[in-house]
Amino acid sequence: MGVAENPVTEQPRRFYDGGVDATAGQPEVPPDPDADPRIELVRHVLDGQEEFAMQRRIAYRDRHLGELLVPRLTATFRTDLTSVPAFFTWLVPRTGNHLPATLLHDGLIHPHGDPTYVSTESHAVRRVEADRVLRDAMADAGTALVRRWLVWSAVTTVTMLDGGGTGWTKGRAWYYRLVAALTVVLILALGVLATLDLFDVRVPFNPTQLWMGDRTWIVEIVNGLSAAIAIPLLLARLFWGKDLWIAGAVVGVSLSVLLHVTVAVLAVTGLYQVVERFTRSVPRAATVLACVGMVAAPAWFVVAVIVTR
Repeated sequence: MGVAENPVTEQPRRFYDGGVDATAGQPEVPPDPDADPRIELVRHVLDGQEEFAMQRRIAYRDRHLGELLVPRLTATFRTDLTSVPAFFTWLVPRTGNHLPATLLHDGLIHPHGDPTYVSTESHAVRRVEADRVLRDAMADAGTALVRRWLVWSAVTTVTMLDGGGTGWTKGRAWYYRLVAALTVVLILALGVLATLDLFDVRVPFNPTQLWMGDRTWIVEIVNGLSAAIAIPLLLARLFWGKDLWIAGAVVGVSLSVLLHVTVAVLAVTGLYQVVERFTRSVPRAATVLACVGMVAAPAWFVVAVIVTR
């Protein structure tokens, strides 16, 4: 089930040391419910991509599934910590008090060719259930309410788009895939059209005219904000299903409300990447341009403040 029946209260002792799985010449070190979890990571860089291996397992006692031990095989398990695009790390950083929960989630859906995890008590954990475990585990790890629901909603959307390891029929998987994709596309499109309308850029057959129109800019902003909340809620309630509609609502509203912030951060991130690659490719030219800029900027400032006033 995607939605828990009761609110989850923080219980950090549900996490504990998972020991070490058996390897060639190394017997298993069993989990210890009385010991704190030990996150021991080894950093690897492969083709410029950073990833981490876990030296010990994490144990978590789920409210519905009992003991969960991850990863199944520490020798082959790799993680990028919290899987967040670089331009969203201001909202959800890669590490923090949510890290044990995100490592747990990575372990539940690893390896990719065998996504169904079986718990110590022989419960099969499919992808949607693993996402629910992530949300509950973040609560137990002390993650703030808003952040854990944002993370759960994001990974649930990825699950819908992927469809693997869910146990859904082919038809249901494609339905969820299309619903998630079309929801994101529709919200982005309406956000762009509403922004154009706000700046009086006329676009034929613009549906946002219904709530934006030729009004004062304050009224248009308030109307646009109300639409950014109401439309995603409606789409989620109608099409995302009774178990996943909250994820659709959170993702939709977040995307609508944070659209302009995301675009701004994405633009700054892109500019930084361009500058970084330029300085790496032609360091001498970059140095010359930097020196010119440091001379030209103060000169322009003097002209603007003193000469032209």
